[in-house]
Amino acid sequence: MLRRKSIGVVVVLILLVVSAAAGIQKMRRISTGLWGGQHISMKVGAKSATIEYDCANGVIDGPLVVGSDGHFKLRGTHRAEHGGPIRADESDNGQPATYTGSIDGNTMTLTLKLGDDEQTFTLEKGKEGELFKCK
Repeated sequence: MLRRKSIGVVVVLILLVVSAAAGIQKMRRISTGLWGGQHISMKVGAKSATIEYDCANGVIDGPLVVGSDGHFKLRGTHRAEHGGPIRADESDNGQPATYTGSIDGNTMTLTLKLGDDEQTFTLEKGKEGELFKCK
């Protein structure tokens, strides 16, 4: 009887380990390389991503992981740009940003959230962004 209980405990422990490992495997990284769309270009590296917009830029700090459902929520910074020279009293710190979205195959939907403002972009893997930089 004791042996049967011991086997039952071992089986339960194995199932817990397998279940935990399966949960870990469900997370995957955003594919590295270039992603682009209208008014946006993103270069995804192994540990971070840099983003160029028409009149702004941003950085997403890693890890750049996507859930098993293809959705992600990442944190980073966003810096507004403007035409002309940089003023002496101008700060280059940027502001905190939240980047949410989803990936379906080679298409990414990315929403940039700054405070209460949101802007959504559609990007394709391997595509150059279509930017109109501030002058």
